[in-house]
Amino acid sequence: MRVVGGILVVLALLPLVHCSGWPGTAPAAPQAEPAASFEQQRLDMVEQQIQARGVKDPRVRAAMLQIPRHSFVPGQVRAQAYADHALPIEEGQTISQPYIVALSSELLNIEEHHKVLEIGTGSGYQAAVLSLLAGEVYSIEIVASLAERARKLLGELGYRVNVRTGNGYEGWPEQAPFDRILLTAAPPEMPQALVEQLKPGGRLVAPVGPAGGVQELVVLDKDAAGEVRSMSVIGVRFVPMVDKP
Repeated sequence: MRVVGGILVVLALLPLVHCSGWPGTAPAAPQAEPAASFEQQRLDMVEQQIQARGVKDPRVRAAMLQIPRHSFVPGQVRAQAYADHALPIEEGQTISQPYIVALSSELLNIEEHHKVLEIGTGSGYQAAVLSLLAGEVYSIEIVASLAERARKLLGELGYRVNVRTGNGYEGWPEQAPFDRILLTAAPPEMPQALVEQLKPGGRLVAPVGPAGGVQELVVLDKDAAGEVRSMSVIGVRFVPMVDKP
């Protein structure tokens, strides 16, 4: 590993994260877990998977310690909710590995007044984390049933997130510009519409690369003059989104 521009660059492959179009593995039999057990698992997750890997932002760690990740996964795999890997959810999609959620959130460097756009709502878990870090969160999901389910769950749990169904590559022009933008799955190249909807001084974090191969988790910064620069932070296998630019 090495440090570039103050960002830790890890040359390693990590497990799959949230995506559209990845068939889930066969779910395990449902298992009931007491609330106290989930709380301990959440604490272990933050300490062993997130803090131990170098995620330092106390607000990110606090958010992930607070949010009941088990509420965002189907009952068949709920016992694995805090495991160190991605999990299948509805519609053949996945919920990201906890570390990737934490790393992406930390890289965004979100402040409390920021307006954030997420592309790929999925289960709603990453959106819930963002909602505890930012002032406003907007999230787009191309699969209508997932968008509706996430919207309902986030509302029931008290997380303020604006969710809509649509092509994430087109962004959310009516609400632009955004201080921060996060893609939770890999497009083959950076969608230009999202770069344009990023506010000067803003940051975009996204996995980018070819389908079925190794993508790079990219941090893109736009300066006050509108010029952009990007940096690859980590090599990781993502599966591409079904959205088309």
